[in-house]
Amino acid sequence: MSFYTEVLGMDVTDRESTAALLGSGGYSPLILRAMGKGDMRAPGSVGIQYVMWAASSKEDLDRAERVLKQRSAHVETRPGDGCTVVEGRDPDGIPVMIAYPGVDLTRMRELPARIYAW
Repeated sequence: MSFYTEVLGMDVTDRESTAALLGSGGYSPLILRAMGKGDMRAPGSVGIQYVMWAASSKEDLDRAERVLKQRSAHVETRPGDGCTVVEGRDPDGIPVMIAYPGVDLTRMRELPARIYAW
């Protein structure tokens, strides 16, 4: 849990034994729920295969990158498609991507090819 609160800069606003609600300022809330052991999942299998989040500012993106590096979880930082993406791995090895500026979902018409790279 601390991984996501640190990397995304969010606070736990509610918590139960297997779930937590994270929130902060202008962010959309994020619900994390633990089920079973945290084995890596192959593409096409059931379960979380990656997490993507939009940073609220360039400073927020830079902070997330610093936290990932401090945790030795940073994979790469790359520009592309009109935004910069910082990629890391959570404690279960699940890819986590933070983008800035965020994707305008009202304009998105195609899935980004990167989601099939794992």
